[in-house]
Amino acid sequence: MNDLNPRPEDLRFRLARDADLASLVRLRDDAARRLLAQGVAGQWQPGELGEDHFRRIMETGEVWLAESGGRAVGAWELWWQDEDAWGPQPVPAGYVHRLMVDRARVPSGTGRRLLRAAERRVAEAGRTLVRLDCLAGNAPLTAYYLGAGYRVAGHKEGKPQPGGTPKSFTLLEKDLAG
Repeated sequence: MNDLNPRPEDLRFRLARDADLASLVRLRDDAARRLLAQGVAGQWQPGELGEDHFRRIMETGEVWLAESGGRAVGAWELWWQDEDAWGPQPVPAGYVHRLMVDRARVPSGTGRRLLRAAERRVAEAGRTLVRLDCLAGNAPLTAYYLGAGYRVAGHKEGKPQPGGTPKSFTLLEKDLAG
């Protein structure tokens, strides 16, 4: 494969650093533009999150970067709690947010590889549940997560958004123990 379509074994994962902040913003904005081009309004907007957002997440959770050929081609945030969406929870979980890939530079299926890497990290931390959410009414994204083994666990109306107005979400989870 060429540099624009790396082989799966060329994909490497690592924790993001301050030097990666511009790449994270680029990935997020590119993903937002792609969603808008596909007619998915309301999920993400370009320019909505800047470097300060990712820096804050790196201080309280984890931001992971997927690289190929020395270039950032995907990322995700991993939080250890998400009370805004899920409320207090008796079972510790890992919460995946902002799963994003550079579709111009990676083959189909790369998003699933990132999701599996996030699930492995949650399991390594001794947690048996992975939780995430997606905009209520985004049927294609909900179907994507259902196809990856998640189940709908509920809905959250009016979840606060960084830099935006509250939105309603579908809550999904996957049991890693079963």
